Amino acid sequence: MRGPRRYKRLIALALVGAAAVTLSAQQGIFVGGEPEEGNPTYDGRLTFTRLRYPGLGGLTEEGPGWKHDYPTAERHLTKILSQISFLNPRQDSSNILDFGDKEIMRHPILYFSEPGYWQPTDDDVKNVHDYLVKGGFMIIDDFRVFHWPNLQEQMRRVLPDAQWLPVDPNSAVWDSFFRIDEEDLQRCGIYRCPVQYLGIFENNDPTKRLMVIANYNNDVGESWEWSDQGFLPIDLTNEAYKLGVNYFMYALTH
Repeated sequence: MRGPRRYKRLIALALVGAAAVTLSAQQGIFVGGEPEEGNPTYDGRLTFTRLRYPGLGGLTEEGPGWKHDYPTAERHLTKILSQISFLNPRQDSSNILDFGDKEIMRHPILYFSEPGYWQPTDDDVKNVHDYLVKGGFMIIDDFRVFHWPNLQEQMRRVLPDAQWLPVDPNSAVWDSFFRIDEEDLQRCGIYRCPVQYLGIFENNDPTKRLMVIANYNNDVGESWEWSDQGFLPIDLTNEAYKLGVNYFMYALTH
């Protein structure tokens, strides 16, 4: 009987452990990957701000989908921004905020990964809606075909009349700092080809402000994270930085 009893005990412990991990993830206490560092005190400086949703959707060794590439991706991008511009972003820390947190209104750019697992509450929806129509800019990354139905559904709640449109090669976002040509936009990304950049524009007019951009079939943050490790092609990481820098520059000037 020792064998079966021990087996049942191990199963019970595993179930308890799984429940604890799930509860902790819902409470934002533990989600795997690198430990969350805590948000810095707001002082007006440009700070990379990552959005968090509850649950364990997209769970890997890096944690759930919203946390992938944290915090190295943001550190590397802000270092590049600091070296090539006078923006003087924070390089020693970054933010993690919930979709419903009013603090997002203090940050002009929000980054959000793996949108297929995003299930916003009504309060989240209202907060994101208000943020975007007031001038905020959202980057949606680590986004593949299976994320698309959920992203469409949830963004219809946020901006019911909005349409997803391809971001034309002549759009101002591709010339806000670096000149990113059509050939560059067609380069394969982390998930290979095809890559596409989809956007939501103010009043569905591509000549007006771009409010949201989604890196379809790409994971730009992954290229930021691993750019110093030597096993990703230099061209791939260079193009990823150009995209990130242009997104930030566009958002701060439009």
